[in-house]
Amino acid sequence: MRYKQVKRGIFLARPNRFIAHVEVDGSMEVVHVKNTGRCRELLVPGAVVYLEKADQPKRKTQFDLIAVEKGSLLINMDAQAPNQVFGEWAKAGEWVPGLTLLKPETKFGHSRFDFYWEVEDFSTKRRGFVEVKGVTLEENGVVLFPDAPTERGVKHIEELIACHAAGYEAALCFVVQMEGMSCFRPNDRTHPAFGEALRRAREAGVQIFARECRVSPDSLTLIGNIPVEL
Repeated sequence: MRYKQVKRGIFLARPNRFIAHVEVDGSMEVVHVKNTGRCRELLVPGAVVYLEKADQPKRKTQFDLIAVEKGSLLINMDAQAPNQVFGEWAKAGEWVPGLTLLKPETKFGHSRFDFYWEVEDFSTKRRGFVEVKGVTLEENGVVLFPDAPTERGVKHIEELIACHAAGYEAALCFVVQMEGMSCFRPNDRTHPAFGEALRRAREAGVQIFARECRVSPDSLTLIGNIPVEL
């Protein structure tokens, strides 16, 4: 995926989870943050950030904050981007060969999953659900999820287990919004219940995988798998 009209800025402050103050071309701009997570290790005063100019002229904020530099890393922070890059990748046939249907935002039980998919030909019919989670938290080359407790995330895992038990294929994809990581791990320190649910899901047959992204200030591309350590 590509962004348009990207500008570089310097992060100043984050008054609330929806907006940030950023220095752009010598002036302070109030910008929309496209990630409601804590991101405390990323959005620190003085950090270099990248902004996309909004295409709605009447909007209160002119820019969306989409990426940040953390040392030598460039990390995409757009919470909507993981679903978009996963969808592009899956439609290109890179995930399930012969995909005949990829439907976003599909309900099963009490949850709405990011994608429902089907493969159907004369001899085969496969169907399944996949949930996509964006990952921005990095520690010494290891990426972790979540960065804050997420009961909703635990619920999604439990529903994926139920999907698999009902005869569907079920998968959870962690889209790592940076490149060069050694592995993915659940953040048991922050939310032990999420890690426990993830391990139960793997034992139940849910596919769990992580793919990192190539990031530039104006693009995000899904590339290779990285190891998942549970």
